[in-house]
Amino acid sequence: MYGGLCARKLARRSRSALIAALTVLLVQTLIVWNFSSLDTGEERKDNGREKRDRIGINKAYSEYQKSGVQRRHQQPPLGRASNRHKQQPDGYYSHRPKEKVRVDSNNENSVPKDFENIDNSNFGARSQTQRHAPGKHKQGLLEKAHAQKSLSKNSNEVIQYAQNKGGFNQTHTDLQRRANPTLSPQQSQQHRHHLQQAKRLTTPTADIKYDQPPKCEISGKEAISALSRTKTKECRQQIAEVYCRHKEHQLMPEKVTRYCPVEGKVNMNVQWEDDSMETVPVVPVRIAFMLVVHGRASRQVQRLFKAIYHSSHFYYIHVDQRSNYLHRQMVALARQYPNVRVTPWRMSTIWGGASLLTMYLQSMKDLLAMRDWSWDFFINLSAADYPIRTNDQLVAFLSKYRDMNFIKSHGRDNARFIRKQGLDRLFFECDTHMWRLGDRKIPEGISVDGGSDWFLLNRMFVEYVINTQDDLVTNMKRFYTYTLLPAESFFHTVLENSPHCESMVDNNLRITNWNRKLGCKCQYKHIVDWCGCSPNDFKPSDLPRFQQTSRPTFFARKFEASVNQEIVNQLDAFLFGSMPQGTLGLKAYWENVFDEADGIHSLSDAHLTHYHAFARLGLARTTNSLQGDTSDNSCRYFAMGHPVSVHIYFLSDEFQGYLVRHHATNLATSKLETLETWVTPKQFFKFTNPPNTFNRLQFAEIGTDWDAKERIFRNFGNLMGPMAEPVGIQKWGKGSNVTMTVVWIDPTNVIAATYDILIDASAEFTHYRPPLNLPLRPGMWTVRVLHHWSPVAETRFLITPLTHHKHLPIRQEDALRTHNGPAKNSYMEQSFHGLNPILNIPVHLGQVEAAEHNAELTGSELERWVDSLVGEVWSAVDVCSTGPSGCPVMQTCRETVWSSLSPDPKSQLGPPKTNGRIR
Repeated sequence: MYGGLCARKLARRSRSALIAALTVLLVQTLIVWNFSSLDTGEERKDNGREKRDRIGINKAYSEYQKSGVQRRHQQPPLGRASNRHKQQPDGYYSHRPKEKVRVDSNNENSVPKDFENIDNSNFGARSQTQRHAPGKHKQGLLEKAHAQKSLSKNSNEVIQYAQNKGGFNQTHTDLQRRANPTLSPQQSQQHRHHLQQAKRLTTPTADIKYDQPPKCEISGKEAISALSRTKTKECRQQIAEVYCRHKEHQLMPEKVTRYCPVEGKVNMNVQWEDDSMETVPVVPVRIAFMLVVHGRASRQVQRLFKAIYHSSHFYYIHVDQRSNYLHRQMVALARQYPNVRVTPWRMSTIWGGASLLTMYLQSMKDLLAMRDWSWDFFINLSAADYPIRTNDQLVAFLSKYRDMNFIKSHGRDNARFIRKQGLDRLFFECDTHMWRLGDRKIPEGISVDGGSDWFLLNRMFVEYVINTQDDLVTNMKRFYTYTLLPAESFFHTVLENSPHCESMVDNNLRITNWNRKLGCKCQYKHIVDWCGCSPNDFKPSDLPRFQQTSRPTFFARKFEASVNQEIVNQLDAFLFGSMPQGTLGLKAYWENVFDEADGIHSLSDAHLTHYHAFARLGLARTTNSLQGDTSDNSCRYFAMGHPVSVHIYFLSDEFQGYLVRHHATNLATSKLETLETWVTPKQFFKFTNPPNTFNRLQFAEIGTDWDAKERIFRNFGNLMGPMAEPVGIQKWGKGSNVTMTVVWIDPTNVIAATYDILIDASAEFTHYRPPLNLPLRPGMWTVRVLHHWSPVAETRFLITPLTHHKHLPIRQEDALRTHNGPAKNSYMEQSFHGLNPILNIPVHLGQVEAAEHNAELTGSELERWVDSLVGEVWSAVDVCSTGPSGCPVMQTCRETVWSSLSPDPKSQLGPPKTNGRIR
């Protein structure tokens, strides 16, 4: 009897074990891999490129729930999260050797150092999706997986508990990633797009519409991809024409004449000679500074101008066509000085675009045509540049080498540079995008060179480039019209092959803050079909580098006051002496983000909603200044119209909030006044109490526009509406490898997403954007970070309901569609409601009913709801008036230290002094 009972128990246990094993096998088979950008490197340690994320299906949780074991203190075995800290994840990621940080880095080009490992193929058509059929690929994929059976393990991944229908396509990407472990997350995704595109290109292209039929058959996969992604018919027609001309050998020169009298590459070596910089030249050179600026950082541009200005030099300013506010500021600046002019034409100069070279050539032509401007050198600068030596030192140095041209070459194998730079590929710019259209050949007869697009050229060579019609210049202008990053190669190639070749100095007299581990994130894929890099901003710790360069340097880049202004203050003190103690505004920085002349159409509905709410917060503060006297209306106001201007405000390199200038009618005087309100954000990140024993997490935040290079959110203050796509970031201290769980909870306590992050020992930052269905439900959201399903910390963020839709007061039908959350209240394909009791997150019917009621609100009721939410997250610190005010306690803005109208001597311009300088 007992023997039979034991046998039956053993049989049941065997069946349970078999079912469990089959369940695990099923989970592993159905796991869907996806990748997110995890930035885990330290600034001085290269622990490999971006780490990959993984997305897995939460099947194990279903089994857990079915078992009936739902005790809150028990850890749910979601996916493999319950034992992830014991078992290292599958897959391998190679770590590149640590790149030494050079004190004087002269590697001055804008594409990744390890470009061979980056897939620069085009994206597929935006409007189509393509997945691999599992049947035909399965055997080959399994063979690849078997071939990788000895791969080692790695951490720093995201395991998302959400079903993904493109499972086998993702599996293919994972296996391809294992076969080529040098690919970064974006590269693996690009490879997947490339495979999809290859399959798509076997289909007819008749669905691509043209105004006029192409003159040839367009069969190149890259050209077809570009045509499928263009936004306008004009651009599509131009691409087709360029492609056909190239196919018929009518576009590119096949052979170009070299005029350099010597063979090989000529490089004049110029070294530091301190005495030459202190000697005043008998005939000093005069410089034409070409300022190429964009964005809204007018005060930073003015500060640069102030540092480099001298009445004997000339300043020509080009403002990007999309930067109207900055253009207005530069036009006002130019009116103050006879030797400053703004280009009468403007271009949209995108990164890597042919338009940048066109802009330089037109600017040089303009400068040569200005007979009243007698200049000797052409120097191009951006708003992110700053001098590291004085104007007098620069003039003394260039006066000694007035016949030289200072231009930085790549310093690598030429064939490798051509491949890396994409010079053997055909590109065309339209719709503010550089489209890759196929391959091409480098012309014979010349040596192609390139490097940095920041240079110092003497007038003689500029005249040669602009006025000469010889075979070299004519064909190089033709060749570089269809070239990626042409300004990084055109002047180098022409100079090296021209009669002026012996004047080339391989030094552009600058130092650039390259940190390719952080700066090479392929962040320009949205505007160019290639992978590029951008320098990092300098910080105060970099100051010694400016004085330790082994070669002559006079400028450095990049500087960005909204990231760090202290380094510019230190440079100013070094070059010109410290400002007097107690100088107003020395530690402050203001940057305009909206100006009335831009029109409200330049704002998103989310930003317009926030700016109006900030103004109302300010008016509520002025009312409270009456200290309860309900009969006194002298400080009561009624809001009028849209905001006049908005600035972001920093103090000691810390974001302090928004400054909103707005109109309001004083109820006591009935006069219209212009006020400025300062609002500052509240902090919501907090650790659990009592603290968790886990101490690696330092900070967590939710926002949009994450800049992985500078590790900041560019959406300062994280102003988000229902259509936002928020990113969660975490900052880590050093420690052992660990698995963390992140849970996103909406305002009605619906769990919107949960995923694990595998953090390796050297991780510093991680970030991930869960693919949430939109619109997000307005209100206060919560994000919790758990370790072994025990709370470690949490943060909150606001999704603000919109008071405007398409810049008009929102109507009820639009409000219902925007403020009711996603369809069926489902943020992802899989529901996480079973986690609510486990995580002790109750869902109350009252919360749901209140949310549904609020979704219907419009007009003043909606504004009151918005103001209550915004008031939870933002505080009105102070309010001032731009002129006389009927409120007796109101300050004048110019008398405050925080207003955008308060004194800012750092960037304030004035007439030249007797020595010709402003600074």
